[in-house]
Amino acid sequence: MIAAQMTRRAVLAGTSALSMSIASAEEGSSPQVTAVSAPHAAGAETFVLGLALQAATYALPIVSMYNLRHTTSFGSHPKVPANEIWRVEDVANPTIAEQAGYVTPNVNVIYGFGFMDLGLEPIIVIAPDSRSRYYMIEICDMWTNAFAYIGGIATGYEGGIFALVQSDWRGELPHGVKRIDCPTRWVEIQPRVHVKNKADLPGAQSVLRAIKVQGLSRYNGKPAPAPISYNYVIPRINPKVASSQMQFLDPLQFWEIFAGAMNENPPPESEIEAVLPQFKYLGIELGKPWQRDGVNPTVLEQMKLAAAKIGLMMTPLLPILGNQANGWIIPPANVGKPGADFPGRAIVAAFGLTSNTPMEAIYYSGFADGYGEPLVGAKRYKMTFNEPMDYIKSIPPGFWSISVYDAVTGYTVPNSINRYSLGSNDLLKRGDDNSFTLFLQHDNPSSEQEGNWLPTPVGPFYLILRNYAPVPEIVAALKDPANFRGPPPVIPTG
Repeated sequence: MIAAQMTRRAVLAGTSALSMSIASAEEGSSPQVTAVSAPHAAGAETFVLGLALQAATYALPIVSMYNLRHTTSFGSHPKVPANEIWRVEDVANPTIAEQAGYVTPNVNVIYGFGFMDLGLEPIIVIAPDSRSRYYMIEICDMWTNAFAYIGGIATGYEGGIFALVQSDWRGELPHGVKRIDCPTRWVEIQPRVHVKNKADLPGAQSVLRAIKVQGLSRYNGKPAPAPISYNYVIPRINPKVASSQMQFLDPLQFWEIFAGAMNENPPPESEIEAVLPQFKYLGIELGKPWQRDGVNPTVLEQMKLAAAKIGLMMTPLLPILGNQANGWIIPPANVGKPGADFPGRAIVAAFGLTSNTPMEAIYYSGFADGYGEPLVGAKRYKMTFNEPMDYIKSIPPGFWSISVYDAVTGYTVPNSINRYSLGSNDLLKRGDDNSFTLFLQHDNPSSEQEGNWLPTPVGPFYLILRNYAPVPEIVAALKDPANFRGPPPVIPTG
């Protein structure tokens, strides 16, 4: 009988790999073990690296949320404790963006960030009547799925009282409180309140402050449960780059955090059955901590490479998400709710963590000019908008804007006039046919054109054009990206 069985260790051992030879043997005898050739060893390494990259792609979103939770509630200088809202009451200028560690922030809203632990009891969210000011509260699970909204297109602007509960909670809610079932123990709520300019800021701040959270016990006038003691691993990452970029000082910490965050916030049952079993070859199993000492050294090396690479790989992959037109990436229809589209989910998490679903907001990403060349501050550009401009039409009180971001940090760009966006909030100089031209360059184009000038950095940059509360026709049109008409090209002028 031919014995041709290969042990897991033999498959994974890499350059020091052992392979089971095919040898004649008596029935029941043990297979012979021989050293593999260099090509076979290299093939094993390639396989393991591929598996590790696949696992890292799956893991990146929950690790990104873990890092954001740490910055918000568990760092050396936490903004607020768990189950409270950190209100960032000014627009995300470069300093604020870096403090938040939040990649590609919108500068036409003021934000709130709050991580809610539903392990003890439901959390009540009180939403105000904004008197027709645009605002919404995005609710994300720890895998970055925007599974529910309060305000915005979802529930309007008149407010209400809602309860965030774990799906298996069977208690009673007070009358008039709307239940929102949450797929993970931890969820993030992220209010965004529209602000037009500095003079409008106090009105936006009053709406943001009126968004409140509290435990169900306190809401009912009863004593709160005893607080939970948290003992989370501190992510050691590059402090100058958005935490979703995965620049860990020790890349292997990525895997430790992934296992811990996943065990606390398991994925859907379908993924537990169909996705997680393949990761056991990397030492990753649901319900168990990941122990680097228990992983084959060669496998460990490939996992280290994958974790170090995964963040840097994401942004260049943006074009695969959707159709490209005029240098812009037209987003897919599943942003915010990607389902089993794990590559798409990871790319969005790294580049635009907690991006909204298209029903609430559409994001057009621009990394290249109309000729396909990367955007760089050494050049001057212009964009001319002509009717029809359906891609920026919104349902009042929605709005649109275009912002510039540093391609290295993912944050807004310092500039001499402290301008980080242009859009429907601004009195743009327009032609008789409603057309207008924006000037994107590092230096001031002229006093006459300054109102339409969007300053750029000296180095590489990218653009995001946002449409909040887009009209339904545009949301539907995203399902046919090949025929979708997006923003005009960015044209170099010198």
